[in-house]
Amino acid sequence: MDASVPLAKQDFSLVLGGPLYQLFRRTHLSGPALEQLWRRIWIITAVAWVPLLVLSVVEGHAIGPPSPLPFLRDIEAQVRFLVALPLLIAAELVVHLRTRAIVAQFVDRGLVRPADVPHFDGLIASAMRLRNSVPVEVGLVVLVATLGHRLWRSTLAYGAASWYALPDAGGMHLTPAGIWLAAVSLPLSQFILIRWYFRLLVWFRFLWQVSRMDLHLVPTHPDRAAGLSFLGKGTYAFSPLLFAQGALLAGLIATRVLYGGRALMEFKMDAIGLIAFFVLFLLGPLTVFTPALGRAKRTGLAQYGKLASVYVTAFEDKWIRGPVDDAELLGTGDIQSLSDLGQSYSVIREMNTVPFGLQDLTRLAAATALPLLPLGLTVFSLEELVMRLLKIVF
Repeated sequence: MDASVPLAKQDFSLVLGGPLYQLFRRTHLSGPALEQLWRRIWIITAVAWVPLLVLSVVEGHAIGPPSPLPFLRDIEAQVRFLVALPLLIAAELVVHLRTRAIVAQFVDRGLVRPADVPHFDGLIASAMRLRNSVPVEVGLVVLVATLGHRLWRSTLAYGAASWYALPDAGGMHLTPAGIWLAAVSLPLSQFILIRWYFRLLVWFRFLWQVSRMDLHLVPTHPDRAAGLSFLGKGTYAFSPLLFAQGALLAGLIATRVLYGGRALMEFKMDAIGLIAFFVLFLLGPLTVFTPALGRAKRTGLAQYGKLASVYVTAFEDKWIRGPVDDAELLGTGDIQSLSDLGQSYSVIREMNTVPFGLQDLTRLAAATALPLLPLGLTVFSLEELVMRLLKIVF
């Protein structure tokens, strides 16, 4: 690294670090800037999915009748390993590029004052140390191997005879495919998912620390957020994660509706709760900037209000109460200046105290909800579903 260049201009990244990243580097599954993306997707997906298919075929549980549930008819498993898992891997490159650009904007836009750049670099270095923590990733592995496995066995598993578990005198026993699922495939996907949650916590911690700095916020900035609206737009980088989460829930619901005899509307609150949770999970932490934005708005209104009072008083004295020369009036810029001052005051008055808007909220909700839309085909025909969606939109 070039010590003369601020860290924000170099390699800030939520994903270029940690034991798993180093393992990918040593096994040639990744380059220093996340090259070999498709190789990682193919190999990790193959490790998780192909043995399940092979073992299910050997046991005769791949395509067989609906009872027990065969592997290739288990929508939840197919979505988890062929949709969600590749998305979680591909999201690394998107998040790496977008978050690095977001961090650089704090310096590029002058939000971080020149004297505070060393402190800002210190916050970046602290975030990178936490990202690279070996004990944290080891702890995540332990969490997946214990709590994650227990949660799957008790609440998330299909709960009936299937390709991975069959009844016996003592209850349910895992098939060979089920053993691979429980020992390799599921822990692998759970670890990659929970590792993303950890990265998000690193990101939120960094933003919270930055929000406590004396940022140079400009209340007249046209983005109506004192120059911080890029943070709300930056959350779009995490859309692949939201889509993957929605896909996981959609797969779970589809399997239980099609093969478990459940009604689709039984999961209405689950879908609404998932969408609301993840939208708030991503946008909620940005409210750490609300106190600073509130102060900037109050200060701006006070300062521009005082300036406006002085200006309009002078304007009235010159153009309203005093003698007016028509020729001078036609050539003056005073009226335009008065209009510009009023526009600046309106911008401050309309300024948001959160660095995101309704559009940001809508886009994140749509990314989460999109994988759930095909579930409507379990209740309506394709034509009916399209017509209902059009009625909602228009």
